[in-house]
Amino acid sequence: MRAMTKAVFPVAGFGSRFLPATKASPKEMMPVVDKPLIQYAVEEAVAAGLTEMIFITGRHKRAIEDHFDKAYEIENELASRGKHELLELVQGILPSNVHCIYIRQSDQLGLGHAVLCAKPVMNDEPFAVILADDLIDGEPPVMKQMAEVFAREGRSVLGVQEVPRDQTASYGIVKTSRIDERLESVEAIVEKPRPEVAPSNLAVIGRYVLTPRIFAHLERATPGAGGEIQLTDGIASLLQEERVLAYRFRGVRYDCGSKLGYLQATVALGRRHPEIGASFSAWLAATKQRS
Repeated sequence: MRAMTKAVFPVAGFGSRFLPATKASPKEMMPVVDKPLIQYAVEEAVAAGLTEMIFITGRHKRAIEDHFDKAYEIENELASRGKHELLELVQGILPSNVHCIYIRQSDQLGLGHAVLCAKPVMNDEPFAVILADDLIDGEPPVMKQMAEVFAREGRSVLGVQEVPRDQTASYGIVKTSRIDERLESVEAIVEKPRPEVAPSNLAVIGRYVLTPRIFAHLERATPGAGGEIQLTDGIASLLQEERVLAYRFRGVRYDCGSKLGYLQATVALGRRHPEIGASFSAWLAATKQRS
């Protein structure tokens, strides 16, 4: 299996759970403290040694492209005012060895369809899929953990975490057999099963490493409810041909696709921020005492 260098970011969704904030601005550009969600996702990919970032976008997501592009006006203004630290911050958003590719998903036909849109630039290589909604605070970063598993095992790897049984209808759920403390072999995967029929409470959480054979299975996948092609169905089909692994990652996951998870991430990362963390923590403590 060839080395993995590519990461796919499906970012074409409307972000309807955050309306009206997402009416004119992409959900992935919502900031957690001072960085947008998509930047956290890209930084995780870079930490895993990936150098080609493939964004599956929609016509309303131009701000994502602008964020990772040069901003000559801002940079010139900062340079002329002597604000060198801010200039370095803006210029360092994307390392010089990292390249971005933007592919339009003309119709939002599900996560599987979004991943399939990346096929023309894959060159029969393994790749990562990172969902920016799932901000995972891990050390080392979760995709780096998973890339190391893939380099050792040469198999598709799904990032998984146990969820409350009554929440299985919100996730892809796997049935597995244990290999070691963190690694398991996937026996079956089901998209959003009701709690009473779910094979387990082990959920796939927004991180995938996939072999290129997944594309053949996504091309044959039958659209489900709403005409969507589910990545879960493609993986279920891939299981008939290749072994797939589930990895219990080390890290704290924040569901930033929900308002509660987004606020939790803002508080948790805000308290650790090098510039305002101490003051913010003191304010939180004082607020708690007053209440």
